[in-house]
Amino acid sequence: MAVDLLHRLVAIPSLSGEELQAARFLRDRMEYLGFDAHIDAAGSAVGRIGNGPTSIVLLGHIDTVPGHIPVRIEDGVLHGRGSVDAKGPLATFVAAAAAASGLNATITVVGAAGEEAIGSLGANEVAQWAAPNYCIIGEPSGWDAVCLGYRGTISFDYVLRQDARHTAGPGESVAEQAVQFWNALTSEIIARNGQDTGFKAIGSSLRSFNTISDGMHDETRLSIGLRLPPGVGSKTLTPFIASLAGDGKLEYHGIQEGYQTDKRSALTPPFLRSIRAEGGTPRFTRKLGTSDMTVVGPVWQCPVVAYGPGDSSLDHTPGERIVIEEYLKAIRVLTGVLNSL
Repeated sequence: MAVDLLHRLVAIPSLSGEELQAARFLRDRMEYLGFDAHIDAAGSAVGRIGNGPTSIVLLGHIDTVPGHIPVRIEDGVLHGRGSVDAKGPLATFVAAAAAASGLNATITVVGAAGEEAIGSLGANEVAQWAAPNYCIIGEPSGWDAVCLGYRGTISFDYVLRQDARHTAGPGESVAEQAVQFWNALTSEIIARNGQDTGFKAIGSSLRSFNTISDGMHDETRLSIGLRLPPGVGSKTLTPFIASLAGDGKLEYHGIQEGYQTDKRSALTPPFLRSIRAEGGTPRFTRKLGTSDMTVVGPVWQCPVVAYGPGDSSLDHTPGERIVIEEYLKAIRVLTGVLNSL
């Protein structure tokens, strides 16, 4: 049944903003398994099971990035968009919560909408709830690993518009000025990072670069993303970005601060025991990207980690796939964690 749940969930396309069909399927499946389930105002599938005093939120996401991958099972591996990021972890949550439903706890599973889009619509809706006792974020950590933190993000466009000019005329084109801005920005980030690398460093990515002209005006637009390690606040970066922009305008689309917990989290010992019980050697990770942990973690201030089966290096790639045996191990690991809690 757990494999069928994952297979059918992955087979339903659910791009950000187009999650309703998948959310309805998940709601119906959770109801079949004994959950009290509904679709909330953000379009997320929400299911609650149990009625004990301990509150546990299992927050996954149901949306995916674009890209069609034929859904199939071959040699014990399920291929398909979202199998790793993050329907594998989400299906793990549903299966484990159903298996642990006899506990003296209230377990809430969320298949959040909009995690892959700027704004994390579903997680921001959930963040308005009263803080639970524990929260686990559904992201691919590997069945034998627990993720302790994610970097935050600043997403913005640099836009420069000026009177049209002949390419042989004096002055710099809007494209040339945009290149200068990007080079100055990355040089400043390198200087600020110093010896820091990986999770501790500020990351930068140029997502798109477009220049247009209507014969009267030339315009260029850069879409830029910065990744912020915990402790590097967005308020320390936006002023220096503005100082580099010159005549360009900055349009901010989303800002999230980085967030991390540590190995002393109350969630850590149950995971260590449960992973070892499945024959694994527990590992800890910290991710270079972002997740809904950065949305709910600062608000709820409860013990929170991220967990889920799958190889995160396959996120957003044409080769996205998940090993079914690892998925089933993750269900048993998480069931053991819920039993401990």
